[in-house]
Amino acid sequence: MKKVLKKLIPAKFRKTNPVVPVVRLKGVISAGGNAFNPALSLASCAEMLEKAFKNKEAPAVAISVNSPGGSPVQSRLIFRRIRDLAEEHNKKVLVFTEDAAASGGYMIAVAGDEIIADPSSIIGSIGVISSGFGFVEAIDKLGIERRVYTAGQNKSTLDPFQPAKKEDIERIKELQLEIHDVFIDLVKSRRADKLSDNPDIFTGRFWAGQKAKELGLVDEIGDMRSFLKARFGPKTELKLITPQRGLFGRRQPSATASLFSGVNTAQLSSDMLEGAMHNLDERGYWSRLGL
Repeated sequence: MKKVLKKLIPAKFRKTNPVVPVVRLKGVISAGGNAFNPALSLASCAEMLEKAFKNKEAPAVAISVNSPGGSPVQSRLIFRRIRDLAEEHNKKVLVFTEDAAASGGYMIAVAGDEIIADPSSIIGSIGVISSGFGFVEAIDKLGIERRVYTAGQNKSTLDPFQPAKKEDIERIKELQLEIHDVFIDLVKSRRADKLSDNPDIFTGRFWAGQKAKELGLVDEIGDMRSFLKARFGPKTELKLITPQRGLFGRRQPSATASLFSGVNTAQLSSDMLEGAMHNLDERGYWSRLGL
């Protein structure tokens, strides 16, 4: 009954506790994804971000980042959307890091007006990496002949079934340097007056939270709930923003449940395989940080 009466009072006369919207951005950053491959991308988080920033009464928007990195394009797109929404709604953004805000995860984190890290968070890894495998000797031993036909002499760059060519490696390194420069410029544009002059900051190295604070990569050490209550008052409430529910408020059915609902089983098998491969790739991203 109290809640009903409270709604009848004009908003400006109500005595309410501060409510801070919280958006969680978690996982390896990449475009696409399916039920078995829940990638972090602009498409996957844009709706939650929009909803969080539309709360006019909120004193700030809190974003939790827990990512070892991934696509530089998706990372920058998420960063840009956060900043655009912050400017559009005149909202302060507080970013809190969990296990890691590294590489593309750190690119997203610098969208915050303040970055608060756990003392054990892995922070940094401002660099660019490409990796793959070479199967040249393996196919020779198996008696397999590689047949590739291209229009354009550079269409088979770094073919894993052919010996690596010096000019291909140089071209990839040149591309990496361009992307690295974009990353460095973005970080400097947000934190230039806070960063130390340590020459290792932009080399791809990463650090735990306290050292990251000393380097100027983050602003404070702490956790979300304690920090927000200290900043906005002990009665501050945190409101987690979640993906939109389906028809009649129901959650979207899982891919497993859909198996018995007329779903294309061939597509489901393909998605499961893609998801398994993604999990292996994701494990690789985390293992680079020792996590």
